[in-house]
Amino acid sequence: MKYIDHHAHMASRTTDDYAQMALTGCVALTEPAFWAGWDRSTADGFDDYFRQLMEFEPRRAAQYGIQHYTWLGMNPKESDNREISLEVLARLPKHLDHPTVLGIGEIGLNRVTVNEITTYTEQVALAARHRQLVLIHTPHLEDKLKGTRITMDVLLNQRDLPAGRVLVDHAEEHTIEMILEHGYWAGLTLYPQTKVSAPRAVDMIEKYGPDRILVAGACDWGPSEPIAVPKFIAEMRRRKHSEDLIHRVVFQNPVQFLSQSPKFKAPAGVEDAVSTRAR
Repeated sequence: MKYIDHHAHMASRTTDDYAQMALTGCVALTEPAFWAGWDRSTADGFDDYFRQLMEFEPRRAAQYGIQHYTWLGMNPKESDNREISLEVLARLPKHLDHPTVLGIGEIGLNRVTVNEITTYTEQVALAARHRQLVLIHTPHLEDKLKGTRITMDVLLNQRDLPAGRVLVDHAEEHTIEMILEHGYWAGLTLYPQTKVSAPRAVDMIEKYGPDRILVAGACDWGPSEPIAVPKFIAEMRRRKHSEDLIHRVVFQNPVQFLSQSPKFKAPAGVEDAVSTRAR
């Protein structure tokens, strides 16, 4: 089955991972800007990283028939550094017209500090001014509930940013309801240690239905799986869910959300192949 992974940090993965994703049905992915494993010392370091996401990774993905898009922003972990954050935010607008940049992300909170909240609030306002889609990181583990509540408070105070243009990622059982009830999109992250497993993700689909829910692997340089979405598909099939429902979650839903950016082009031929199979 063809799928779209909306959250994959391919700058930290090998070309073998691109090949594996292509062989298991990945036709497009989006890569949010994130922490590199160490704190960068200058805003110039972010500019170089953004160039890698905008220029190099799309070429690498194309070798395997995968469309590559990106999100740019000051990641939650480094957003605690206000000096560099202000410099990065001042430079962001010049990149937003690039043909592979879909919006601002991943932004949000890490340890839920005052500085992080300030930088996050500024980026949400920037996204509203420039009419950008937004991809939001919510904190891990013990900071998840508190951080998600503050994340939602900031969004609800930004009235110029339509809820349907915001994806609140890394949702879990105790946070997904507050995200969906306000009209935002919820991302379920299939990550082995700090997020959710495929069975837990399927549980949430069964409880809340497929509307405004996306799934992704968020593969990076830590313990993670570039083919997490196919394993989610396998779990859906194990539970006897229909191919139409699975296709909706792993392909149609991301197309619906991402197509709000005119830069995103749905991979050709996938819907036609599904229609033919249905007949």
